[in-house]
Amino acid sequence: ENLTKEGGCLICSNHISAFDAIAIGAVTTRQPRFLAKKELFSVPVIGWAVRRLGAFSVDRGASDVAAIKKIISVASAGEVVSIFPQGHRYAGKNPADTPIKSGAGMVALRAGCPVVPVSIKTKHQRYALFRRVELTFGKPIPADALCSPELTGKAAYEAASATIFAAICALGGWEKTEKGTKR
Repeated sequence: ENLTKEGGCLICSNHISAFDAIAIGAVTTRQPRFLAKKELFSVPVIGWAVRRLGAFSVDRGASDVAAIKKIISVASAGEVVSIFPQGHRYAGKNPADTPIKSGAGMVALRAGCPVVPVSIKTKHQRYALFRRVELTFGKPIPADALCSPELTGKAAYEAASATIFAAICALGGWEKTEKGTKR
């Protein structure tokens, strides 16, 4: 019920596995589009599956401006886009103790669309056969509520990403710890 029924939006969640995109796509009523590392597109079966999930190729080793522009235009055009603020999978880790990147904030602010935070939880933050996976969708956060209006550029993108990820961690009940063990 928290996923917007129409108009563009971002779904942002913690990232524990390559299966996260499938899990999100399986439970949403609107087909989300994803960014996926370009290497996946050249693997025969996986490449086909990634394309069928509506993914766009991104070169993580470089600043892939074209991929970012594409995902912003897709969200601006009214589609659902899913982004992982961590930018990398962190299986078995407390999400609150993992680093985040500014890309989710940049896309949200540039596209001007709301962000739906999602917590992906499973035992030990690892997928396993027959293990329960819990996805909790939070209330949409309007783009203008992601950071202070005085912030611009990189500072705004970082602040927006921090706001998004704080909402994800709150949904999952994760708190930052020194040892990364509190869940």
